[in-house]
Amino acid sequence: MSYRVKEIFLTLQGEGAQAGRAAVFLRFSGCNLWNGSPETRLDAACRFCDTDFVSTDGDCGGEYPSAETLADSVAARWKATWGQALVVVTGGEPLLQLDGALVEELHGRGFEIALETNGTIQAPPGIDWICVSPKAGARWVQESGDELKVVWPQNFDLERLETLPFRHRFLQPMDDPDPDRRAANIAAVVDLCLANPVWRLSLQTHKLIGIA
Repeated sequence: MSYRVKEIFLTLQGEGAQAGRAAVFLRFSGCNLWNGSPETRLDAACRFCDTDFVSTDGDCGGEYPSAETLADSVAARWKATWGQALVVVTGGEPLLQLDGALVEELHGRGFEIALETNGTIQAPPGIDWICVSPKAGARWVQESGDELKVVWPQNFDLERLETLPFRHRFLQPMDDPDPDRRAANIAAVVDLCLANPVWRLSLQTHKLIGIA
């Protein structure tokens, strides 16, 4: 199997339970909730997507002919000389391409694998950390994992989400170019977390400090 990749880069995880941790981001090209232009997203909730996942023109982007060549490229980005290596597999929707062969090759190079998915496709076995960020109105299949990250506001029943088997639950304020709406989203999430501490606040710290 070949793999279509937008970019591969070393950074700090900016969101959720592993915020601040060094990681190689492997961003696959393509998403099953989007089929062309911003006006054709499957659901209006996807308007908040802030990632360019369409092409292969990013750093180390391109068509990789095998799991071995892609895992080699990921390993070449890791700079630490000790400690656990981490790769964050994201997109778009990474489960359109992430398969058992790539999981095996990444593990063989010493990487812990963290997945960021919209939950519409079942994850293959062997992934070390599963973060699901569901989109309202989309079919939801992967209803368990390590981390549930809900961008808010969306049309979700939070009480139902609290019953799903996730170790961590986060609400993340929806980013917005309008400062008043952005402030309102933050205030709403803060109030929700204060009212029910099963939910924790997630901020996009990479944007706050100006890194990828």
